[in-house]
Amino acid sequence: QVQLVESGGGLVQAGGSLRLSCAASGRTFSTVGWFRQAPGKEREFVGFIKWRTGSTNYADSVKGRCTISRDNAKNTVYLQMNSLKSEDTAVYYCAAGSISGSALYSHDYYDYWGQGTQVTVSS
Repeated sequence: QVQLVESGGGLVQAGGSLRLSCAASGRTFSTVGWFRQAPGKEREFVGFIKWRTGSTNYADSVKGRCTISRDNAKNTVYLQMNSLKSEDTAVYYCAAGSISGSALYSHDYYDYWGQGTQVTVSS
């Protein structure tokens, strides 16, 4: 049974940092992505990492402030977020799948999802 478990969310002041974790079990995937959803808004792409190569890509809104990494031994992916802004407030989800191309940027194509973790940035 595939399971993705996020952790690391919380309340942080603007300008602060948080590191989210996504622990995967059950099988391996080519891609792990991070998405977020703010109240009243659609779920949006944050970034992804290709498990085999470690290559990453990010949404423009977080580029330069976020870094996705993986720990193969722990089967865990991390989202390091720095210089947080109030507009980063959202529920953050990790997702996994064996996908490529433009599908990497869309939540429609990821097969497995975590339960989400709340990130609140106070200004």
